[in-house]
Amino acid sequence: MKLPDTAGDNAGSLLADVTSILSDFEVTDGSPALDNLPSEGKDLFAGSNRKAWDKSTEARCNFDYRPRLVPRAGLWFLSLWQKSIMGRTLSEIKSDPAEIPHFADAVSDFLVQYLGPSISSGHWCICTSPKRRHKERNFASLICELIHERLQIPFYEDVAFCSSRQRIGAVFTLNLLPEEPNIIVFDDFVTTGSTLKGMHELLLKYGKNTLFVAGINNKL
Repeated sequence: MKLPDTAGDNAGSLLADVTSILSDFEVTDGSPALDNLPSEGKDLFAGSNRKAWDKSTEARCNFDYRPRLVPRAGLWFLSLWQKSIMGRTLSEIKSDPAEIPHFADAVSDFLVQYLGPSISSGHWCICTSPKRRHKERNFASLICELIHERLQIPFYEDVAFCSSRQRIGAVFTLNLLPEEPNIIVFDDFVTTGSTLKGMHELLLKYGKNTLFVAGINNKL
């Protein structure tokens, strides 16, 4: 007895279904869809308006002490704390004056443990990356002032200047060069690492040894 050719029937049915689906699509001729063009008078090349900062999704830190050696942007830096799901937002941290001695104490203790008590022998100093938004006294520089007092090492506030606020690809210019051979570059939060990389490239030209230290590693 000859069995029915079900494979052929199924193939024909499948082909019919595909043909039916494809018939709902239109193949364009490469020309732009006129319905999607902007209304007359609108600048096609105008930059989009910047959206408001959504603080509900802002990064947080619970200050779980976990020192790490982190690779970022082609260099390594040391961080004390890690970005976390729970905890205070970074905006809350930076706006709280009580966090300044909190950071300074933790970073000072960490540096003594890492570099030894001879850190105050005259071979080390500390500086910050260039100020961008707060030109007078920013969070990082206030922390460094306390580290300077605790460790008795020089603090150079404006080693470099930056003419723009952008972080990626920013170019730094030297303002003053510390006389110490070893420079601790401190940043309160590090995300992309591009700011630290800019400081590294700037100071490397002058034969300075650099140690990069961050309070919070703002990237998992």
